[in-house]
Amino acid sequence: MKKWNLRKFKLKTLDINEISDRMLLMNLYITQALTVFIGVIILFFQRNNIFMDLKDFNVIKILAWGIGYAGLFLAINMILSRFVPEDVSDDGGVNDKLFGNRPLWHIFVISTVVAICEEILFRGAIQHAIGAYWTSILFAAIHIRYLKHWIMTALVFGVSYGLGWIYIQTGSLWTPIVAHLVIDLVMGCIIRFRKDKE
Repeated sequence: MKKWNLRKFKLKTLDINEISDRMLLMNLYITQALTVFIGVIILFFQRNNIFMDLKDFNVIKILAWGIGYAGLFLAINMILSRFVPEDVSDDGGVNDKLFGNRPLWHIFVISTVVAICEEILFRGAIQHAIGAYWTSILFAAIHIRYLKHWIMTALVFGVSYGLGWIYIQTGSLWTPIVAHLVIDLVMGCIIRFRKDKE
């Protein structure tokens, strides 16, 4: 049996430009599949049916809270971007590479997949177990590309806490899913059209 030499094991830091578009998309979709898989397993053991709210499904309430929260966050983000240097919001070029040349339909697909998968895990499963505050700390921590700047880390924590709060207020997981989708979609479109202008 072959033994592994852990002393020779090293993590290699990759520049985003070294990753092909295909590899970036594969990485995105695989991590989202793992995210929803972990969320479903946690939900199974919690016996927490997050989609039981279908009998009280109020589309107007969900859209009002979801789009309203997304609009508030996007307005705050726009104001912050006027005062915060561009290098502070730098994520290493990941978002530029992901959305910069993507067709609008694919930006919508990416935003939808990410919103559903992450909200099932974070709001549906983890928040149910440890609350909105600790869930938001964990949510900020997994967005590792933002951890080098405290302003971006605080912004990710704040958006996560807000998503948890609107989930509590409405009792529907669809509300943070809608908000997350709108935020990612708008931010993706901003990156896409900013690239066109350049």
